[in-house]
Amino acid sequence: MNKLKSAITYGCLTKIRPLLIFYLVEYGLFALVTAVVVLCTGNFMPNTSGAEMSSAVCVSILGALSFREDFKVFLQNGFTRAYIFLSTFCSFLLMSAAMALIDTLLGNVLHHFINYITIFGTVYGYGNLFFNWLLLTFMYVMFCSILYLSSLVINKVGKTTSLLIGVGIAGVILLIAALFRFVFSPELVGMIGRFVTNAFGFMNDGTVELAFPIFTFLSVGVVFGLGSYALIRYTELK
Repeated sequence: MNKLKSAITYGCLTKIRPLLIFYLVEYGLFALVTAVVVLCTGNFMPNTSGAEMSSAVCVSILGALSFREDFKVFLQNGFTRAYIFLSTFCSFLLMSAAMALIDTLLGNVLHHFINYITIFGTVYGYGNLFFNWLLLTFMYVMFCSILYLSSLVINKVGKTTSLLIGVGIAGVILLIAALFRFVFSPELVGMIGRFVTNAFGFMNDGTVELAFPIFTFLSVGVVFGLGSYALIRYTELK
């Protein structure tokens, strides 16, 4: 347990500095833009912030870099791949929870004072800070898992093969879109649409279940996480 704790601590500490720089830049730019708008118009301009998506991009990049930077260090210091996997995803969870807390608190405070609009508030409404934080946490973990697995795949098969896989995935997406447009019946499309909207918490009777999108993000993150574990067991240093 001490070894796992050390690995988690190392994984978190190596990400504090880039996270601080990210938030200083993000909210520094926001403050600058707000100041310019106020000076030019005399009014605060409500805009969708994009802070959550910016954080998702940042945490995804850190997730990908976790393999590049941490895997070799841990393996060279005698950590098993199981410990590397567990410590990495515990680091993802802690990092995502911290970022989600910052985005939730700042987003709601700014919304209260200057009508700042967050993505969560736009979709699910304001006021439920706990579910806001929980949903963002697992959304960030999901993005970490996706990029981490992508990084493992690139390391395993090489850039050229990874590019071909990416092209193949894009082709499958286009094929699915064509099936929805030209092949599937309206009834089937409607059923799939209802499943997707239900997965994001919008029920058929018009109510909203906030636990559903949290479960959706968590499930996707677990699937990609299991894929990462299956791949990391056979990953070698290069």
